[in-house]
Amino acid sequence: MEAIRYIVDTLLWLLTLAFLLRFLLQLVRADFRDPLADAIVRVTNWLILPLRKLLPPMGKIDTATVVAIIAVAATHTAALIWLSGGGFADPLLFLRITLIGLVDLTLRIYLFALLLYWLTSFVSPGGYAPGLRLLAQLCEPVLKPVRRAIPPIGQIDFSVLWVSIAIGALLILLR
Repeated sequence: MEAIRYIVDTLLWLLTLAFLLRFLLQLVRADFRDPLADAIVRVTNWLILPLRKLLPPMGKIDTATVVAIIAVAATHTAALIWLSGGGFADPLLFLRITLIGLVDLTLRIYLFALLLYWLTSFVSPGGYAPGLRLLAQLCEPVLKPVRRAIPPIGQIDFSVLWVSIAIGALLILLR
């Protein structure tokens, strides 16, 4: 039973990750011609395209993607509760678990993206590789306000460090 729980958890987590990444990339107006972004779009189109026929976007927010994220995350939470032998007694607790899981995943996405962005700045500064521009488009909107408040010291930019510390603190608060 543990192996089945692991497989279901992993597959639904990856699906939630794909939908959430699509939403975050839409928010920062990333270039969807990138191979990684294109793959995310192709993996998530099966649910987004039918929902778009029913739900029009609200300004910059694609409501179809938001509904898809919530639906997939709720399915993930329900599957884990069901496989653990639990029941669905309190809908507010179910919603809270789902939303906290989404916030946690979003923070972890940014923590991982910032680490990759920082590492690639040493390995390939100014170079091109699929995904690097996408990474910059995802991370820069978060780093710019920090850079304005705490400018780089010489050639060293500590903005990634400060944002990572803040994300780590937020993850601790979520527990």
